[in-house]
Amino acid sequence: EEYQQFLDSETRKCIEWQDEAGLDVLVHGEFERTDMVEFFGEHLEGFVFTKRGWVQSYGSRCVKPPVIFGDVSRPRAMTVDVARFAQSCSPAKPVKGMLTGPVTILQWSFVRDDQPRSQTAGQIALAIRDEVVDLEAAGIRVIQVDEPAIREGLPLRKADYEAYLKWSVDVFRLATTGVRNETQIHTHFCYSDFNEIFTAIKSLDADVITIENSKSDLKLLGALEVHGYAAEIGPGLYDIHSPRVPSVEEMAARFAALQKYIPAENLWANPDCGLKTRGWPEVKESLANLVAVAVAARKAHAA
Repeated sequence: EEYQQFLDSETRKCIEWQDEAGLDVLVHGEFERTDMVEFFGEHLEGFVFTKRGWVQSYGSRCVKPPVIFGDVSRPRAMTVDVARFAQSCSPAKPVKGMLTGPVTILQWSFVRDDQPRSQTAGQIALAIRDEVVDLEAAGIRVIQVDEPAIREGLPLRKADYEAYLKWSVDVFRLATTGVRNETQIHTHFCYSDFNEIFTAIKSLDADVITIENSKSDLKLLGALEVHGYAAEIGPGLYDIHSPRVPSVEEMAARFAALQKYIPAENLWANPDCGLKTRGWPEVKESLANLVAVAVAARKAHAA
């Protein structure tokens, strides 16, 4: 009970600060979560965890990948209660439901080898689909299904790319297409060579994609020029792996450059990725600057 009170208090403070800062779409802060795969594996059938099976993710950050040993299913809702509470803290603004996608859960686990990986991914997708539908029923209007690992899952042989990308798209759509058109589906990708997978990204049919892009010198725009993209997109405006706080001027310059390739009405202003490795002083100053960039861009676009 004391732990739950702590989670509720921190979530409420997080939501209230974002609201006051002027953010449009809020997040609940994920105070109850560990790793983005471990958390969901702990709530799904078919997963088991080691106690000391640490694997380095990057730098000093380590994770404990789960072992998928059997058929995957969702015995009960995983995030709905937290999302419902977070949304109640800010009735006027949408709070994102935050889920990890089926391909990423698969890629960042040790997977059973007695059936095709695509079949296991399909089982995970059905579990995530149940969660997506329940989030919508709980009043969540924006749901993000993160898939940062799609690119890294490409097979070694290029001849196998097409089949892999097809089932990757299929399981994402299986996970996300159970909701009404009014519910906005987001997804997120870490930095990679998007030219190889951009056709697949378009086929995901997400309403909004956000991309880790700040260190790429706008290389993403090459893929956009070649393949085109009609949905909304949020190329990250600053590097969340650095403690340096980006200025309004530098983010505004990057945002202006992006508008040469992406219609302003389709462009989102957002950080590269999640902010859990950053301290609150950095987060607050960086996001305040980000909001200033978005406000200025809207005024310029309306003029």
